[in-house]
Amino acid sequence: MARKRQGADGQSNTAKQANTAKQSGTAKQPDPARQRGGGPVTEEVASGTAEIVPDRDRPGAWTLLLDGTPQSHVDLADPTYLSFEYQRRFGHIADLAAPPNRPLTALHLGGGALTLARYIAATRPRSRQQVAEIDTRLTELVRRELPLDRNWQLRVRGGDAREILARAPGGGADLVVSDIYSGARIPAHCTSVEFARLVDDALGPEGRYAVNITDGGRLDFARGQVATLRAVFAEVALIADPTVLRGRRFGNLVLLAARQPLPIPELTRRIATDSFPGRIEHGPRLVDFQAGAVPVTDEGARPSPAPPSGAFD
Repeated sequence: MARKRQGADGQSNTAKQANTAKQSGTAKQPDPARQRGGGPVTEEVASGTAEIVPDRDRPGAWTLLLDGTPQSHVDLADPTYLSFEYQRRFGHIADLAAPPNRPLTALHLGGGALTLARYIAATRPRSRQQVAEIDTRLTELVRRELPLDRNWQLRVRGGDAREILARAPGGGADLVVSDIYSGARIPAHCTSVEFARLVDDALGPEGRYAVNITDGGRLDFARGQVATLRAVFAEVALIADPTVLRGRRFGNLVLLAARQPLPIPELTRRIATDSFPGRIEHGPRLVDFQAGAVPVTDEGARPSPAPPSGAFD
């Protein structure tokens, strides 16, 4: 869920490299037949009322909304373009998950319009990706109106994210990405230590876990999620807009966790110079941010807080 529009650039270093190759003829040109035309589409899905509306500033780009809240942004002509702030954070994490151009094995928990999966498929050809999306009617709508490249090794499975995660092959994923929302809130059963352990089981030794959460005010939910991931993973970092970190605005925060050291210097540079600059909390500063919060277990888990009215306008 998201959702703040990106600035003028909207591309990472890896995305720019992919576009340079495309312009020089070394990468596959987009098929015009796959670039959807026409006006908005509205359809009832299990999650509510889904709308796919054109981006007036970017031909060939579309925004998916659920019950009026922007969920995903997709550019069919250029899947390396990432519009929302939190998607930019995910893009940087994917870029640093392995050496450039090396395929990834990725598991996406929560599908939406498959923005990050498209990005990885475009920037890292031959990547093998699986997406868990509980709303099969939404997936059908996205596949129909925002079609995927047939050459991508991308499989979408219908079902609860935690159940699919529990059946994932052990130790096989380079990257697990969680963007799970029921309406505007993260379901309680996807916020606990037990859930994080399932993620850890799915990751390879060098694998990383990235999760998008939303919070505001005292950030109690975010602090609890930091404590939860620190109870499972040796390395944890938090990325967010400084105004969100200070509790002045309800918004997105991205957590990154791994068993091995994280690429904090390079990630810090990318986040600081992005069109929407952010701040990274890591090490002692992240412990200070946690402020005594304790890990969340299944027994005490609660959904993420509901956003205030107009939070993502």
